[in-house]
Amino acid sequence: MALQDKYKAVLDSINAAGGRDVMVNEDGGVLKVAATVPYPKDKNAVWNKIKEIGGENPSDISADIKMDNANDPEIASAGVKEMKTYTVKSGDTLSKISKEFYGDAGKYMDIAKANNISNPDKINVGQELKIP
Repeated sequence: MALQDKYKAVLDSINAAGGRDVMVNEDGGVLKVAATVPYPKDKNAVWNKIKEIGGENPSDISADIKMDNANDPEIASAGVKEMKTYTVKSGDTLSKISKEFYGDAGKYMDIAKANNISNPDKINVGQELKIP
């Protein structure tokens, strides 16, 4: 139980991201965590939290963090594509935002199209973007 206490912030991070299929157990002095999160940024946040607590290569935790994607049959069968929103901050570009959400800066035009942005180089601080 002590490892679950140590890595509580990791579990909180998964839950805050809307993680699902979360499984946690201790085995042989190692906390084993498995979960599915929506976006690459959520997966990165979990790994960053693990490194923050346990160091660059922690030996007392093992994590299998997966991501949802458009090819997930459960999402496709629901017929609903989840849309998030993002508020532009100073220094943001559509490429940077695309990298954060999709793990691929080259998908910036998907965000531009979803927001009727004709010039992807022109976004404004405080602008709220739909992330498809």
